[in-house]
Amino acid sequence: MVAVAAALIILFARPIGDLARLSFSSDLYSYIPMVPLISVFLIWTGRRALPSGFIPAPRLALIPLSTGLLFLASYGWARSGGWKPELSDYLALMTVSLILLLASGCLFVLGKATLRAIAFPAAFLFLAAPIPSQLHAWIEQFLQHASADTAHLLFWMSGTAVFRQGLVFQLPGFIFEVAPECSGIHSTLVLFIIGLLAAHLFLRTPWRRALLVVAVIPVALFRNGVRIFTIGQLCVHFGPDMIDSYIHRHGGPIFFVLSLVPFYICLAILQKSESRRAADGGTRDASSAEPSP
Repeated sequence: MVAVAAALIILFARPIGDLARLSFSSDLYSYIPMVPLISVFLIWTGRRALPSGFIPAPRLALIPLSTGLLFLASYGWARSGGWKPELSDYLALMTVSLILLLASGCLFVLGKATLRAIAFPAAFLFLAAPIPSQLHAWIEQFLQHASADTAHLLFWMSGTAVFRQGLVFQLPGFIFEVAPECSGIHSTLVLFIIGLLAAHLFLRTPWRRALLVVAVIPVALFRNGVRIFTIGQLCVHFGPDMIDSYIHRHGGPIFFVLSLVPFYICLAILQKSESRRAADGGTRDASSAEPSP
């Protein structure tokens, strides 16, 4: 399997290099180098659960193999037809193709049982693919408008006089617009990754795992809304120059850390409900095992 991985790395050396350069030059994708490291770490820590023997599954390996090759062939056909993809689209296609071919090699060499045992770390690798440009634009727009809605609600609850027209807010003595940079897409992606890892490591039931990951969305929107609300209040009470203050230009990490508080509360509640249900189940099993008088 090491030989298969090494061969694929050599074959995809150019897109891997382009992906590395993108991750080091873009704040949005600065998390990408951590993705394969986390996957390897999860496989290593769970190595005792791996099957002792390997039964290759060559027929099943054809599914990811043919899919990966189809992606590559489609890319070549589209480029020959004059398509000039965005860098993120090109790297997303190459990265997904590489992971599919790697999964095919795993099935062919190690078998279905091994891939099933490392299903989460293997699927986690797909996060190393950049977001396609169209999907990125949609996510950013959604976060931008939903964050503006959240901020508007906070202004209304605080009793602040506000007039809103789309993404433009008019406050007493100050007007500002919620720009795409206010969407918080990078911190939301990082929080989403944390949510996936926390759900995998600390929860057992699928629906609780899904609920924790979904909870990332309202937590992210609340964080963005609080940040917009805070900056707006500073501009109202201390002057419009606060729009250029540290909390606006460099306050993202502060609000990200604060957003971990409600996220942790959600995790703790789900853990507690899971533990309580497990304890109730154990009590019922013990009661049913007691002999009747």
